[in-house]
Amino acid sequence: MIYRSPLPAVAVPAITVPAHVLARRDGKLALRDAVTSESLTYAELSTQVERTAKGLVAQGIKPGDVIAVASPNRPMYAVGLHAIMAAGATAALINPVLTPQEIERLKALANVKATLNLDDLPENDAATLPRTDPASTAAILFSSGTTGLTKAVKLSHRALVANLEQQRQGWRIDETDVLAANLPFFHIYGFALILNSGLLGGATLITMPRSDAGTYLRRLEEHKITRAFLVPPFAAAIADHEETATPHHLKLVLCGAAPLDDAIRRQAELKLNAPIRQGYGLTEAGGTHQTFDGDLETDPKSVGVLSPGTEARIVEPGTTEDAEQGELLIRGPQLMDGYLNDDAATRQAFVDGWLRTGDLVRVHNGRFYVVDRIKEMIKYRGYQVAPAELEALLRRHPGVRDAAVVGAPDRVNGEVPKAFVVTQGDVTAEELMAFVAAEVAPFKKVRQVEFVDEIPRSVSGKILRRLLKDAE
Repeated sequence: MIYRSPLPAVAVPAITVPAHVLARRDGKLALRDAVTSESLTYAELSTQVERTAKGLVAQGIKPGDVIAVASPNRPMYAVGLHAIMAAGATAALINPVLTPQEIERLKALANVKATLNLDDLPENDAATLPRTDPASTAAILFSSGTTGLTKAVKLSHRALVANLEQQRQGWRIDETDVLAANLPFFHIYGFALILNSGLLGGATLITMPRSDAGTYLRRLEEHKITRAFLVPPFAAAIADHEETATPHHLKLVLCGAAPLDDAIRRQAELKLNAPIRQGYGLTEAGGTHQTFDGDLETDPKSVGVLSPGTEARIVEPGTTEDAEQGELLIRGPQLMDGYLNDDAATRQAFVDGWLRTGDLVRVHNGRFYVVDRIKEMIKYRGYQVAPAELEALLRRHPGVRDAAVVGAPDRVNGEVPKAFVVTQGDVTAEELMAFVAAEVAPFKKVRQVEFVDEIPRSVSGKILRRLLKDAE
C-alpha cells in the first residue's frame, strides 16, 4: 500500500538553492547572533554571498569542487554556505566539535579540496559566476545511514529546493517570524528546516550557541522568538528546569531527530507556553513528515502526515512485503542522489526507487508514529554516533578481545553509548572510557561499560546488537 500526503505535490522550480532562498534584497534583518550581536540584513547577506562566491571563483574554485565548512552557527555561516553553492561548488558540512583527526577523515571521505574560514572570506567583484545545473550536488552532509560507519550524503540543488517547497506548504514561515537557530546548521534539521526554510520565508533567524535550559528560555523571550526547534534531550532539560522565565511569543515548537516522550512533551509545553509537535526526516531525504500549522489539535504523539509530494510504504523489515507496522520506505523528489564513492551502500539504501529509512513505524488515520529504530546508530543529544566506529576503537586496546556498542536509554541525553566488552587481561571500565574519550569528539564518548563473556553474533559474524539492546 502506498501512503500519500493530504496536500498535492508541489512544483519544483529549476533553480539553485542560493537563488531560491536569497531572493530578498531589502533591509529586513535576516540573521543575528544572540551572544555577539553579529547581524546581516537580507540585502547584506545577498551582497556578501555574491562577493564571496566570486572570490572563490577568482581563487580557482570550479564547479564540482568540494569545500568544507566546519563552524558553529553564526550569521556568517549562511554567507559561506551559500557562497560555495553560488560558485557552483559543493558544500561539505562538518561538525566543528569533532577532533582534528575525525575532521580530516570526513574531508577525505568527501574529497574536500579546501576549507572555508568564515573569519577570512575571499571577496571579488570582477569574477563571473558559472551557470549551475540544479541537478548537481549542492551539499554533502554526513550520516551513518541505516547501519555502519559514516557516509557522505549527496544532496542536489533540485532535491533541497523540492524539500523547501514541500515544507513551506505546511509550515507557513513568513517575515513576521523569528526563529531560534540553536540546532546545528551542519545537520539536515538545522540546514534545511531552520536556516534555509527561514531565509526562504523571509524570517529573522537568531543564531544561538549551545546553552543550558534556563539561558535558552530567557533568549526565547529576549528575542521574541515565534518558532523554536528542539531535540528530545533538550526538551527533557527544559521540562526538568525550574526556570520561571516564560516565553510569550512562541507559536509553535518543533521537536525532531528522535521520538519524544509524551510526558516530557507535556511538561516542556508548560515551560515554553506553546504547543510542541513532532516531525520526521533523515539526512538522506530531508523532512518527510510534518504537523501542519493549522493542524495542531491532532495527536501530538505522532510525527504528522507526509509532506506534499512524498509517498511512503510500510513493509516487513528487510523485505518488500506490506505490513501494518514495519520499516518505513520513502519516495519523493527530495531524496539524496546516493552516498559519495559508495555504490554498495547506495544500492543497499534503495529498493525499487524507495529509500529504506531503517525506522519502524505504524500509521493511523494518515498520521505516522515512530515505534522504534531499526537502524543501529545511537543518537546522543540528537547527534549520530556510529557503534562500529567505537567498537573498532575499543578493539585497539590491548586489554579488549571483543566489543559491541549500543545506545542505552538516558532521560537527559536520549541515549548514551554503552560498551559490552570481552577482556583479555586486566582493564577497568574507567580506563576504557578514558581511552575512547582521548580519540573522539565529546558526544561520542562511551558513557557505560559492562564486561561480558562473549558478544552475540550471527552466523555471518554480524554483531546482534538488538539482543544487547533488548537486555537493556
